[in-house]
Amino acid sequence: MGLVSRLAGDDADVLADPRFRVILLGSVVSPMGSSLVSPLLDSLVGVYGVSEARIGLVMAAFTAPAIVAIPLVGLVSDRYGRKPVLTVGLAIFGAAGAALAFTTDFRAVVALRLLQGVGFTGIAPVLIAATGDLFTGDREATAQGLRFTTVGLSLALFPALAGLLVALAWQFPFALFALGIPAALVVHLWFEEPETADADGGLDWHRLAAVLRRPRIALVLLGRPVPSVLWFGFLTYNSIVVVRFLDGTPGAAGALVGVASVASSVGGTQVGRLTAAFETRRVPLLVGTAASGLGLGGIALAPSLAVAGVGAVVIGAGFGIVLTLYRSTISTLAPDGLRGSLVSVGESAGRLGSTLTPIVMGAAVAVATPRYGFEAAVRGTLLAVVGGAVAVGVVAIVLADRRATLAD
Repeated sequence: MGLVSRLAGDDADVLADPRFRVILLGSVVSPMGSSLVSPLLDSLVGVYGVSEARIGLVMAAFTAPAIVAIPLVGLVSDRYGRKPVLTVGLAIFGAAGAALAFTTDFRAVVALRLLQGVGFTGIAPVLIAATGDLFTGDREATAQGLRFTTVGLSLALFPALAGLLVALAWQFPFALFALGIPAALVVHLWFEEPETADADGGLDWHRLAAVLRRPRIALVLLGRPVPSVLWFGFLTYNSIVVVRFLDGTPGAAGALVGVASVASSVGGTQVGRLTAAFETRRVPLLVGTAASGLGLGGIALAPSLAVAGVGAVVIGAGFGIVLTLYRSTISTLAPDGLRGSLVSVGESAGRLGSTLTPIVMGAAVAVATPRYGFEAAVRGTLLAVVGGAVAVGVVAIVLADRRATLAD
């Protein structure tokens, strides 16, 4: 507790809440859907018999269901509670993920990843909303940061472990997904439901639609996909850059994701301090966005594993700060009875970026490869993603902050 207090500040005592500890357990499982698979992609090209461009569908299939399902799940969790949604989500996520070890049929793999993505819609958004239910103000920002730090530690451990296990057999890493099943049991038995239900009953679509039309919220939601786009650009092409261009191994690719994840964990612990230190969230959001872009750009241009490692640290730190700030801001702006719904819309926006990134990047690489060669196409596409995403992020942050100032 002493180390956590030094990292996160005085509000680190949120860890004393047993409900928050269960939230942290769920946060260990929630990031595995993307990060565990990332270092395996290059190895799975031969296993599934598909091209490098098509292998990105393994990532896209997982993120796609969230675009539509997450807002509905958020409304359901506001009406019926966080606990049942979280329990079912963890169970589906774990079972579908573990089943990946038993097939090499690419269509079956995509179908299982879609099902696993459906399970995910009941995990991460509900954990974020439940954290917002428990705490307010700087304590909420600190709790969101500590939750994301737990996510980062999971991101550091499981990709590296997956990179080692795939060297033994391609099936072994997928067994790690089975951890979602005991996590679901813990939530069912010991999670105490926060006060979240909408007293009016029903799924309040009209009220949510009215909230989404508010300019500041719309701008925050516009910026929300930016960290996801940059992070998934890294996750999708990390193993290809490391193995194909830098003569690394799948284990090295997993280690790079692990390094980035540790950096994101440290960044997440500082969010409470940052919200207390600055009058608005504009400065830390801008710095985090710029760092994420700079890190991915460094990986895109990396001539060696050492340089790629520095880029991974930078993108990880920026990602940890900016994603946690966006989530905390959306949770804070949510009206009573709509926190789960608005948080879920924000996560759906993030998943839209996560889903489109591998697809658009794969198409761009496929188009550019005949003319420029595979390596130049990949590196150039990564740089284009950096430029576009950072530009959108900066505009959204500045305009949202201006709207907040006008409202004040």
